[in-house]
Amino acid sequence: MDKYVDYPTLRERMVRDQILRRGIIDKRVLAAMQEVPRHLFVPENMQKMAYEDCPLLIGDGQTISQPYIVALMTELLCLKGDEKVLEIGTGSGYQAAVLGALAGEVHSVERLEGLANAARRILKKLSITNVHVHLGDGSLGWRADAPYNGILVTAAAHKVPQPVLNQLADEGRLVIPVGGRMSQDLQLWQRKGGDQFIQKNVLPVAFVPLRGELGWSLKEWEDASFW
Repeated sequence: MDKYVDYPTLRERMVRDQILRRGIIDKRVLAAMQEVPRHLFVPENMQKMAYEDCPLLIGDGQTISQPYIVALMTELLCLKGDEKVLEIGTGSGYQAAVLGALAGEVHSVERLEGLANAARRILKKLSITNVHVHLGDGSLGWRADAPYNGILVTAAAHKVPQPVLNQLADEGRLVIPVGGRMSQDLQLWQRKGGDQFIQKNVLPVAFVPLRGELGWSLKEWEDASFW
């Protein structure tokens, strides 16, 4: 890490110029984005770019989302501080760390062991103890600790996996990108008792695919007919 880079100032500018100016108003979300050191969750040779207005590659074909998208998805969960949250797709661990600053307990599922282990290391280094990273198939959710007051999916699904909906608590919120290879709609779902849900599209996004039993197969994702 370059000790001459003023990361706190870069983080402050990120929050002011990329997040606040785009309409994120939840003060707790803004504070979490200001607090969590995003540059520690990217490869060392990319740390100077960590606070730029774009996603970044983190290895294994995965990305860390654009800061604004992290803030938006987090704000849509409407967290107050004592919730149990599920994240599907740990990746670098950055989104999980932001959630950990806002919720009581976070469970994050990652299918790639290398990414899961790396995320655990940085979360431990930062003394974030309320985030638990599990190795598994996120397309099936994480039934062991269900139900969840909030669920956030950081990869694109072709449709919302039913097990994930089933693990949402009453009045709980699910944020998930749904669509095809080139673009998806960021969707917000809220459970309204039993099997009743309300759903709305928030904005167009582009995420890497959700893999697993109920996710995209490699052939489907690469097939031009799915664009």
